[in-house]
Amino acid sequence: MPSHIPFTKPFITGKELPYIAQAISSGSLASDGYFTKQCCGLLEERFGIHKVLMTPSCTAALEMAAMLCNLGPGDEVILPSFTFVSTANAFVQLGAKPIFVDIRPDTLNLDENLIEAAITPRTKAIFPVHYAGVSCAMDRIMTTATKHNLQVIEDAAQGVHAFYDGRALGAIGHLGTYSFHDTKNYISGEGGALCINTPAMVERAEIIRDKGTNRSQFFRGEVDKYTWVDIGSSYVPSEICCAFLYAQLEALEVITERRRTLHERYHHQLTPLEEQGLLRLPHIPEECVSNYHLFYILLNNQETRNALMAHLKQHGIHAVFHYIPLHSSPMGNKFGYCASDLPITEELSGRLLRLPFYSDMTEREQGRVVSSLTTFFETRGH
Repeated sequence: MPSHIPFTKPFITGKELPYIAQAISSGSLASDGYFTKQCCGLLEERFGIHKVLMTPSCTAALEMAAMLCNLGPGDEVILPSFTFVSTANAFVQLGAKPIFVDIRPDTLNLDENLIEAAITPRTKAIFPVHYAGVSCAMDRIMTTATKHNLQVIEDAAQGVHAFYDGRALGAIGHLGTYSFHDTKNYISGEGGALCINTPAMVERAEIIRDKGTNRSQFFRGEVDKYTWVDIGSSYVPSEICCAFLYAQLEALEVITERRRTLHERYHHQLTPLEEQGLLRLPHIPEECVSNYHLFYILLNNQETRNALMAHLKQHGIHAVFHYIPLHSSPMGNKFGYCASDLPITEELSGRLLRLPFYSDMTEREQGRVVSSLTTFFETRGH
């Protein structure tokens, strides 16, 4: 039996353990030590973000963003249904209502042309999600938001080190969020960051992040004691996680180049199948620079997708699909949605298959995946 090809696996640069040892030697393990500050500084400088606060997860960063926008009961938030549950939970738990909008068939991102029709007097924010490291149409989204005085929170969980018209994802909206989860390009096991592009939000963000206290101001000598001043939670990551992450962030270009090579190889080798009308490959608009977070294919129908996934599994290749659209979930039903409300989201999510994709994937492993795909279609007689 050939070796198993996993769907994903973490990439290690080699500096993670020395940096963790350095953090341990420093005696500062809890939060906001040397490596946490180094991560913040690197992200701010490289991506042109006013202020970055490291968090334990992208979920935590999204929750902080919802609090900073004062979202609550009666408010509405526009977002795609084709996203991970954290995007919606961030504000739903505060009492706000999700307003799901369909996606574009080319990028699978929030359709910017449908946003304005979804705006009501109760709309307070837009949460665009940059799928697969490819940007939403941010110029149009920001123009619409400005016209209607709405906050824009970029869910750039998959978009670290990707760009739109020369600007880094996470640096365009009023707020942005990053993920450094084990499945992402640059990892700390679990981890995230809040990107603050609105300077007036920084002080309150620091308070929310530190359990609703003004402890950060106290440590800077701006107040003589710290106390409870606002809502908040423990949204501060361990220094050990940031030590691991800093080794990854130092290798941004190396990791991205590896993934670009893998992405382009898949695209080149699978183009003949696309030309035969057997599948569709990812699309990256000209104004977007991807970070090559994942590689997906769109099959002609759900039956074929499921059969191909089973075929790959039989050959030791782990491929997966996502997402179950949020509007068709039990929680989506509670908000009055039903399975036929967003036809493009439903159709594409049912036909999508993510192929194995990780930074140290070998050319031979990719060749096995492509060969197994080709064999599948030959066996079915197309």
